[in-house]
Amino acid sequence: MAGQAESSRGSKVRPGHRRVAQWTRDYVHLPGIPDEYIAQDGTPREVWSRFFDAFSALTPADIERRFGAADRHLREAGVTYRAPGDAADKLWPLSHLPLLIGEAEWQELCRAIVQRAELLELVLNDLYGEGRLVAEGAIPAAAIAGSTEYLRAVCGVRPPGGRYLNLYAADIGRGPDGGWWVLNDRTQAPSGAGYALENRLVLSRAFASLYKSMNVERVAPFFEAFRESLRASADRDEPRIGLLTPGQFSETYFEHATLARYLGFLLVEGDDLAVSGDRIHIRTVAGLKRLDVLLRRVDANYLDPLELDASSHLGVPGLIDVIRKNGVVVANMPGSGVMEARALLGFLPGLSRRFFSEELKIPHIATWWCGQKSAREQVLSRLDDFAIEGAYVRGVPGFPGKGPVLASELSASERDRLRSAIEHRGIDFVGQELVRLSTTPVWDQGRIVPRPFVLRVFAAATQDGWTVMPGGFCRIADQLDARAVSMGEGTRAADVWVICDKAVPTTTLLPAPDSVRIRRVAGVLPSRAADNLFWLGRYLERAEATLRLVRALGLHRDHSRAATSQHSVERIARLLVAWGAASSGARSQTARIAAEALQSTQKFGSALSLIRAALRTASSLRERLSPDAWQVITETAERLAEEVHDDDGVVSAAELTLRELASFSGLSQENMNRAVGWRFLDMGRRAERAINTARFARQFAWEDAGDEDLDILLTLADCQITYRSRYLIAPVLAPVRDLVVLDPYNPRSVAFQICALNDHISELPALKEGGLIERPQRLAVALRGRLTTGEAAELDSKWLFALEQDLLNLADAIGSHYFPHGASASRPEKLTGLA
Repeated sequence: MAGQAESSRGSKVRPGHRRVAQWTRDYVHLPGIPDEYIAQDGTPREVWSRFFDAFSALTPADIERRFGAADRHLREAGVTYRAPGDAADKLWPLSHLPLLIGEAEWQELCRAIVQRAELLELVLNDLYGEGRLVAEGAIPAAAIAGSTEYLRAVCGVRPPGGRYLNLYAADIGRGPDGGWWVLNDRTQAPSGAGYALENRLVLSRAFASLYKSMNVERVAPFFEAFRESLRASADRDEPRIGLLTPGQFSETYFEHATLARYLGFLLVEGDDLAVSGDRIHIRTVAGLKRLDVLLRRVDANYLDPLELDASSHLGVPGLIDVIRKNGVVVANMPGSGVMEARALLGFLPGLSRRFFSEELKIPHIATWWCGQKSAREQVLSRLDDFAIEGAYVRGVPGFPGKGPVLASELSASERDRLRSAIEHRGIDFVGQELVRLSTTPVWDQGRIVPRPFVLRVFAAATQDGWTVMPGGFCRIADQLDARAVSMGEGTRAADVWVICDKAVPTTTLLPAPDSVRIRRVAGVLPSRAADNLFWLGRYLERAEATLRLVRALGLHRDHSRAATSQHSVERIARLLVAWGAASSGARSQTARIAAEALQSTQKFGSALSLIRAALRTASSLRERLSPDAWQVITETAERLAEEVHDDDGVVSAAELTLRELASFSGLSQENMNRAVGWRFLDMGRRAERAINTARFARQFAWEDAGDEDLDILLTLADCQITYRSRYLIAPVLAPVRDLVVLDPYNPRSVAFQICALNDHISELPALKEGGLIERPQRLAVALRGRLTTGEAAELDSKWLFALEQDLLNLADAIGSHYFPHGASASRPEKLTGLA
């Protein structure tokens, strides 16, 4: 009967474990030998024997050293994830031992995954096309209509590129008899491939010789085939491909950045895209640029607020209409997520026989959809024998949590409430057979212990058919009794090695040397990325200015308590308070001000708050920052948060942080390509440095400034050596003003920053036609003229204040011109000459 669960495999007692190698006896927790280590006949699996033979050659110290190297790489590379409900990222929990699968067994799995992917593609074609399956009763209409992922907006729309599924994934687990089961289908926007890639990079480096000797299948050909399939799906030879992410607060944002960087795609958010005509375009600092293919990591309902969820801020207004007009390929096609509904699992075996005249090569967990009377009655009659899941959503409607509900573990009242809910609205529930997972070896405190696992296998649709990633994304539970339906997110991830019988050729995503066309183009920079680069520069420079003030305060407050000295100290303190780095009530307590300005988490202007703001901004630029640059920012934030116990420690911490910021500046100057992205990062630093230096000059080079005020200004502007070598006298007002404000050869002066800003702006593309000079350039040119013709004697407080305001206006003009937000963000500045 349609909807009834197919019979499940029976459980049998595993044969007794036979003798294992002596080394394994020393390290395996014998009361629970992992199932994956033992084959059905009771002997160790050949792939694990090969692995432990090689692994046993390593000394305990060498093993720990290699594990430590893997953990260190994860920390330094910033490999993170965010569990549902978490407010902060967590370090990626990589298991140090891989999951091993033999070549012959893997080939069987591949055939089963390909069969399932082809079946789901056929079902999707029918559901959004002719609708024969529903009309002929192969699938009840209610099973489809109950899913929020069934999108009426795309019914009858042929997917651009010809496919609903470009990437498919299946969560599978090994059952008690050694066979594999499908636990879930992933057709919406399958995640995990990027983490699988990162797992492979980490373990293959930590155990390079072992990895090579084991003949592990490479994953690079899979990603190359997937990239080429997306490229071939477009309607021009050199398409522009973007990866649509919800943003840096997504649970898997690191993976999005990793895939974009590895595959060479543009990482974009909904605000980066705009509809113009029948096409989707990326909003860049050079105007609109056509986008041909969109690999989405945003759920379909959030893709278009005009036709789908109107409250969404993640999508692109008008995207569905562009799809109707064949204007962009979206992978996977919106609406494909309907196949993830558990309500459909019980119908797939019959559909396999209908389309292929054969059974499913891998069965799934026996599932009963309670939307049918017979299935509902069977579930209710044996309620304690089932795990109850939502038919269309994670978790069970009306019950807390994202996992299944086990009726046998509920109180009497909760059990009655569950029964009543199923009786009154069975369409929302499924009952699933309880199946326990096989276990894999895990290294835990110097021992090998068994832990249950789930393997996510990926398949990509290519011009030559489906290709399966050799390996996948493995999640490992921390509890030995985890059930297939209750494992949840797991607590560790593991690399998956498919072991071949002969050597595996080295492959790479790099094209053949003779097929590469030499280019020197800068590429496309989305406006959002330019905005973040600009503000990254501003935050870092603002933090540097605060640190210089903290250091100056610490160095001057212990000097003579003369009136002039105290007056200078109070000026520094007043400036820190005005910048939001310290509390106004603490102005008379300079030690407290310095400590607060350095490390306060409550003050938005403290050095720690600014460094953390820079880190948050950098988090959305992961695909554009080198590992070294990312490591500098993260380590600076971590070290600055360490508790400082005395006044000398405050000064030392400020000096050390200044040196760390200088290292980031060196990396950006020496290692970043001189493309548009670098220009905006440097523009942010130049604009903020000009503003801060003008403010320093106004505070410490006022009309009646004394030697100590001027000396502080030279220290803040890092010009002490230059001044003393040039003048050989104590600080004098006019020469100090000239050096700090007007000197175009001093890299810390205001004039130098304005010259650099003029150079950057002149190299940026014009966004409006007609040949007229645009506002940022107009302001920058005017400022350069004023500073070029200015004289030190004229630089009174009023003049310096006007300069500071004009610098702030220039920074705002750059932002509003190149990084439009709000209503203006949907309108391109340049409407002709679209690429």
